[in-house]
Amino acid sequence: MGGSPLPAVPYRFSGLCRLTARLLDTLGYGGAVDVLGISWGGGVAQHFAVTQRRRCRRLVLVATATGAIMVPARPGVLVQMATPRRYLDPGYLQRVAPKLYGGSARTEPVRVSAFMHDHSRVGSPRGYLYQLGAGAGWTSLPFLPLLRQPTLILAGDDDPLIPLANARLLQLLIPNARLQVYHGGHLSLVTEAADLAPVVDGFLAAAEPRRDP
Repeated sequence: MGGSPLPAVPYRFSGLCRLTARLLDTLGYGGAVDVLGISWGGGVAQHFAVTQRRRCRRLVLVATATGAIMVPARPGVLVQMATPRRYLDPGYLQRVAPKLYGGSARTEPVRVSAFMHDHSRVGSPRGYLYQLGAGAGWTSLPFLPLLRQPTLILAGDDDPLIPLANARLLQLLIPNARLQVYHGGHLSLVTEAADLAPVVDGFLAAAEPRRDP
């Protein structure tokens, strides 16, 4: 999706987690770090927490789900996700943003479109298909009960892409997980950062919770 050369095949989550661990070492972060993942990145964050458990101190999952096995979005929303056109065409994004992202995108689609196009770097269409392919068949359901990191789950009550039931499933399966439902959509951590960032900060700064036996 970014500026890296296209690989021969999609980067799978396992490889991305190993790459992230090596990147942390290269940058001088040899110990544990706090990990936050949004949407597709939330899947990578879950995978990192279980495969690199000693590197992950706390986990924050935002507007994300359990992968291929999840409560899906409506068919009309999934069709919009099949193409990268919203990243290429600001006018098209303005039209689909309310249906796709919910929250403030319903009342301020122009603002959301301008924000995404000002802060994104779009790769090739094949790179976008690789991103979708990387998560094909992946699910975190079998290993979520193995997570031991304190986990904060943030989910919007108006997220067409990731229905709220997915966050409740994550909370049910992850030990030491806390769910906070916010009033907003899929992009609220970015578009309403002033409201949600303090929630994340407070979670990361809190004392270590007592672990269940």
